[in-house]
Amino acid sequence: MWLPGSVAATEKVVLILGDSLSAGYGIDIQRSWTALLQRRLRDTGFSHRVENASISGDSTSGGLARLPELLRRHRPVAVVIELGANDGLRGIPVAEAERNLRRMLELVRGAEATSFLLEMRVPPNYGPAYAHQFEDLYRRLGASDEVHLVPFFLHDVVLDPSLMQSDGLHPNVNAQAKMLENVWVYLKDKL
Repeated sequence: MWLPGSVAATEKVVLILGDSLSAGYGIDIQRSWTALLQRRLRDTGFSHRVENASISGDSTSGGLARLPELLRRHRPVAVVIELGANDGLRGIPVAEAERNLRRMLELVRGAEATSFLLEMRVPPNYGPAYAHQFEDLYRRLGASDEVHLVPFFLHDVVLDPSLMQSDGLHPNVNAQAKMLENVWVYLKDKL
């Protein structure tokens, strides 16, 4: 029996747990990469529904705190975790961010959903040592056969000023299709 706030037994949900990059910061959310993903799924014959639980400013600790209830409520078949950038920008110890992400991946596995981890990076002005440690944490987590690591999905966006908002941190509306393509290539065959 379907209850309000729960997912119908036959509905396939792709849960996106992210920060401002997935919450559509500074743009119309209907033009964000997550909304484009919903359209792509529909247009290519997938019956999945995208549930975007992204919050601007969220960190790995915030995502971890929210994930158990999101898994219970939506019962996703796949979870896309796009978190870590704010941890890096705040200088959170890499070990703490890694613990939080590792626990999130364990929760997703326990919910019998497929996990996709989007690699994040920090700006070079944070120093090469911290940047290297930050990149390594995603490689370590992505080394598991149960985790699908999506390489830095802003790789062809962040260095192109025409694709970035004036703050230099957030992609603009013109970047969203590229962001979708960078995720879609890893997502499509696993759904």
